[in-house]
Amino acid sequence: MKICFATNNKKKIEEVKAALGSAFTIVSLEEIGCYEELPETGNTLDHNAFQKARYVKDNYGVDCFADDTGLEVEALDGAPGVYSGRFAGEPRSDERNIDLLLHKLEDKKSRKARFRTVIALILDGQEHSFEGVVSGEILPERTGTGGFGYDPVFRPDGYEQTFAELSMEEKNKISHRGKAVQALVQFLK
Repeated sequence: MKICFATNNKKKIEEVKAALGSAFTIVSLEEIGCYEELPETGNTLDHNAFQKARYVKDNYGVDCFADDTGLEVEALDGAPGVYSGRFAGEPRSDERNIDLLLHKLEDKKSRKARFRTVIALILDGQEHSFEGVVSGEILPERTGTGGFGYDPVFRPDGYEQTFAELSMEEKNKISHRGKAVQALVQFLK
């Protein structure tokens, strides 16, 4: 089965392809000729995920799925949440986002956080959604060089390593996106 993953993030595509295996052929936005920035103006992860998926379906006629992910930090009342990718403003920068997050947590006792991913699927004219959550904590400094986004400062519960220190295979087994993708895969199978 061929399906578009509505993202330009090559690392996300790699993670999802690794999780899905050979049962599906995942094509990127670039591969369907979509080079524009997808709309992402909602105030919830669900809204953004469906907004992106509907845009691709409406403009390119391709069955697709899109995701939106947020880091929700307890001491920051759930922030950065839906604004995780642009937490420090434009231009988007993982480094600046992490710097701002660590700055805002300097005087906070609780460092509990969770990653939450929502995947919106449009398949054969029907809409479906899948969610994955992983809880953990924000470390006071970066550790590890893998992954992307907030991975160097997020340590999942039950682990000694951050997401940036885990292999892609290990991360996919426990991550928010991995869990949402597994729910998607179970549905598609």
